[in-house]
Amino acid sequence: MTHSVARIMIEIDSPWYPEKLKRLPSPPPRLFARGNPDVLSEPCLSVIGTRHPTPYGEAITEMAARIAADAGLHVVAGGAIGCDQLAGMEALRCGAKHIVVLGSGADVVYPRTSARLIDDTLERGGAVISLEPWGTQPMRYTFPKRNRVIAALSDAVFIAEAGMPSGTFSTAECAMQIGHEVLVAPGSIFSPMSLGSNYLIANGATCIGDEEALEVAISRIYGRLRRFRQKAAHAATMSGEERRVVDALIASPMRMEEIASMLRRDVLGTMELVGSMEIDGAIERLPDGRFAASKETLHAQTSIGQNR
Repeated sequence: MTHSVARIMIEIDSPWYPEKLKRLPSPPPRLFARGNPDVLSEPCLSVIGTRHPTPYGEAITEMAARIAADAGLHVVAGGAIGCDQLAGMEALRCGAKHIVVLGSGADVVYPRTSARLIDDTLERGGAVISLEPWGTQPMRYTFPKRNRVIAALSDAVFIAEAGMPSGTFSTAECAMQIGHEVLVAPGSIFSPMSLGSNYLIANGATCIGDEEALEVAISRIYGRLRRFRQKAAHAATMSGEERRVVDALIASPMRMEEIASMLRRDVLGTMELVGSMEIDGAIERLPDGRFAASKETLHAQTSIGQNR
């Protein structure tokens, strides 16, 4: 049973209508939506791919959704089995909002395996949208229309894995036509499931060879840093005392009294400093009561070291 949410019809002159959709040669005159319409105009990354991903494609899909979430982006996908569903589930798991663009009416769950994903999307402040009127069943001709919306809602489209031929091609072509970037993970030249991905890269798509390449692309396109990259930027402006605490805790976890002794401060003042750093996510308390550098700080430390 799907989540009960008010239905909204968004006309092209509505303040809820996303400006990015107006970049399409023939923008849809209206959208049918359930959920939070505000997310449609906020920064998003579309993450799509084959309906039958390999384990490699599944891992790439989840990586892209996770990095998008870490950068504060919503994730757009089509709700289809395979990469689309994986992208949505990972985005929600990581705390991002999800936008599902259906080829059926926005009140028709298709495929049925997306029912839980749609419920969770709506419950967590995302949206389910369609170009088709309420009650419309999925038809072959509705999906290319749906793909145009997926391409237009986001400033970039990430393709995790695609064979040949592939339905992702129409999304990629539309994105390129309106000046949105297409990001593609390469695959083995021996894998049929990567033929389409490698073809897109050979014809102008941006090759995303690893996590850092996707982070760089998101930074360039959206002007956003992944959370632990934000920690790296924050680390560069840490006070001298904060830097001393981090450096010490990277070497070895310490108790509050030990930190106070190292800083030559009273325990109360040290508690205020350590508490602030814990709230910022720079350090974390271990089960035994000692403090250690957080995983994000360790990632940031690596990033700073690479940039020195």
